Amino acid sequence: MAEHTSIPGARTPDAPDAVPVAHEGISRRKLLGTAGATGLVLGAAGGAVGYTAAPSEATPLTSLGDGQAMFHGKHQPGITEGLQARGHLVAFDLTAGAGRKEAAALLRRWSETARRLMAGEAAKQDDTDVARDAGPSSLTVTFGFGHSFFARTGLEKQRPVSLDPLPDFSSDHLDKNRSNGDLWVQIGADDALVAFHALRAIQKDAGSAARIRWQMNGFNRSPGATAHPMTARNLMGQIDGTRNPKPSESDFDRRIFVPASPSKDPEWMANGSYAVVRRIRMLLDDWEQLSIKAQEDVIGRRKSDGAPLSGGGETTEMDLEKTDAQGNLVVPINAHARITRPDQNGGAAMLRRPFSYHDGFDTDGVPDAGLLFVCWQADPLRGFVTVQRKLDRGDALSKFIRHEASGLFAVPGGAAEGEYVGQRLLEG
Repeated sequence: MAEHTSIPGARTPDAPDAVPVAHEGISRRKLLGTAGATGLVLGAAGGAVGYTAAPSEATPLTSLGDGQAMFHGKHQPGITEGLQARGHLVAFDLTAGAGRKEAAALLRRWSETARRLMAGEAAKQDDTDVARDAGPSSLTVTFGFGHSFFARTGLEKQRPVSLDPLPDFSSDHLDKNRSNGDLWVQIGADDALVAFHALRAIQKDAGSAARIRWQMNGFNRSPGATAHPMTARNLMGQIDGTRNPKPSESDFDRRIFVPASPSKDPEWMANGSYAVVRRIRMLLDDWEQLSIKAQEDVIGRRKSDGAPLSGGGETTEMDLEKTDAQGNLVVPINAHARITRPDQNGGAAMLRRPFSYHDGFDTDGVPDAGLLFVCWQADPLRGFVTVQRKLDRGDALSKFIRHEASGLFAVPGGAAEGEYVGQRLLEG
């Protein structure tokens, strides 16, 4: 779980769980009526408006429901937006006999469904009405291709070198049945019903072309749950995400997104990114036996406010050379925050956008909980692999976590108006 700065987007910079800008007093009907003026892409009117619009006397949507991400754009949604309160990760395998033609039709259906749901509209067919009373709630739907997808569709020559399987790591205890997959979908929203509605619609759209390989559910702190915007905490109670790269940084795009040219990646990956997905179980019973001081030494930061042990506030630069009165390093040599710093890894960086998860307790009462780790980078070998190899060599946190599932997916750039995601690959 590498540390980086929180993800700015539609929400306050440096605060993944910040409250979206409120639209006080704006009803859903009024919001739809002013879409052209505000630049919102809400799709065609007609039946869709009947699905989302409230009567004029109804209580206006809260700022949480008003939040909307755009489906069409240079990059796919769900990468640079702030952390969302609810999430679903799901991988599909193409069914026997399904190939390139069926995959193209599937991505066309999925893209249209994502566009509609992200605009607060009903699914085109057989909508379940689960999200009928809600606004878009910052819904995002993101699509990617796994290594096996290219052989299944006869597109091996278009498979990026960057999609080569990840190496083995010492903390891996991977369940192959919950790893990889032909296709990957990430769903996030600030409302649980909106997120589930999208998950169900995507599953139904798969039809006979694809079947679910694995599916995982996650969550983050809800927007507005804290007195002021702040970096999120994970299930270990640690502030998590302090040094994420920010879009305002000059080298952000170079680190996170595949360039249009020149690039070692195929043209269809221009403006895309690579997602590494890891289900990381936290051994919370062991972790919680540690004193606060011991936990802070493992991480290298204060638990209360995320500040480095060398002093200052959360965003203060860590002093790696500072020692105490006995001459010991204040930030231990194997502290997680020290090992994962980009300047300790040849500049390697990745944009972390995780969800926490809890899948119940075993018969001994041990929680099955941890992090659905999702990180984004232009080159997974230079990003995730570089940092994880360093962690393998002596991260103090490694004894308290276990990597139980893994996947690497090529996520193409965003779809232009009239396009579906992956069209340049499947119809190129």
